[in-house]
Amino acid sequence: MSATDNADLTPITVITGFLGAGKTTLVNYILKEQNEWKICVLENEFGEVAIDDGLVAESLDAPEDIITMDNGCVCCSVRGDLVRTLGQLAIRRKDFDAILLETTGLADPAPIVYTCQTNPKISDNYRIDSIVCLADCKHLGAHLDEKKPDGSVNEALQQVAFADKILLNKVDLVNGEEKKALETRLKTINKFATVIETEKSRVPLEKIMGLNSFNMESILNYDPGFFDEESEKKIHNLELVQSVGIKFEGNLHAQYFNMFMMDLLRERAADLYRTKGLLSFHGQGDTKFVFQGVHEQINFGPSQKPWAKDEVRENKFVFIGKNLDSKELTASLMECLYKEDKNVA
Repeated sequence: MSATDNADLTPITVITGFLGAGKTTLVNYILKEQNEWKICVLENEFGEVAIDDGLVAESLDAPEDIITMDNGCVCCSVRGDLVRTLGQLAIRRKDFDAILLETTGLADPAPIVYTCQTNPKISDNYRIDSIVCLADCKHLGAHLDEKKPDGSVNEALQQVAFADKILLNKVDLVNGEEKKALETRLKTINKFATVIETEKSRVPLEKIMGLNSFNMESILNYDPGFFDEESEKKIHNLELVQSVGIKFEGNLHAQYFNMFMMDLLRERAADLYRTKGLLSFHGQGDTKFVFQGVHEQINFGPSQKPWAKDEVRENKFVFIGKNLDSKELTASLMECLYKEDKNVA
C-alpha cells in the first residue's frame, strides 16, 4: 500500500491499561473537554471501566450504542464483534480524525492487530496508528512485580512490552525518586516506547494519535542511541520481559535471513511481543527493507525511501519479549550476512 493510500485510512489508537490507571478519565476528557479532535471512542462492553453516567443514556436500544457529543466526538459501545462495529462505522469514518479503541484488561493486542491487517473490510478503511499503554505511576511497580502461578508473563508486563507510547499517569502522586526508578524500569522492558508523563490523564492528543508509530517505517525514527549496549553492561537485567536493540553493517543473505526468521518464529513466536527491522540485502540494489511484527504476524516490504548514495548500510533490529538473549540473537543475525568468499558459485 502506498503512503498516499495509507494516509486515506482512518487511524486507530489502541489503549490498554489496568483498572484504575485512568482510562475513564482519559475517555471523558476526549469526549467532554477537548475540542481540537473529533474522535470516535469504541468502548469494550466487557470492560469494567464505564464511561461516566452523565454521558451514557440509561437505555439505548440500538445494537451498537452510539452517542454523539457536543464537540463532535462519538462514543460507541462494542458488543462482541469489533469487525461488525468498525464495518458499521466505515460509512461515517471520514467524520472522525481518529478512532480510540479502549481495551480494558486486554494484555495482548495481537488479535486486534491481526484483524485490522488481514480483514479486507477493516484494512480497506482503517489502520493501526499506535498502541498506547496507560499506566498508574503509583501502582504500576506492584503490577509489574506480580508473579503468575505458572511463571508466565503478567498482564502489566505484556501491556508495557506491546506499547508504542506509555502514558505514565498520576505522576503527581509519587516523588521524583520513585518516578525516575519506574521510568528506568520501563526502559528496560521496552526502551523503544515513548514515555509521556500525565496528571489526571490529560495529554495533548497529537502525542498519541495520528503519528503512525505502528508502521513498518517507524524503526527509521528511533534515536540511534537506542541500539547502543552501554546500559546492558552497567546493570544486570532481571526483568522477565525486556527489549533488545541490535545493529551492524553489511548486506544480508536473503535466504539465510528468511531461514533465521522462520526458525525464530516457529520456536519463539509466543515469547516475541514486538519485532522490527531495517534491512539491507545483497543483490537488491538501493532498496531498503523494513519489517515489523506482533508474535508470528510479520509485515515485510520495501521502505518508502531507498538507501542514499553515501548512506552506511546498517541493519537494525528490535526485539521485545520474554527471555531474550542479546548475544545469541546478535550472533545468529550476523550469521545471515552475505560473505563473498562463501557464496561464490
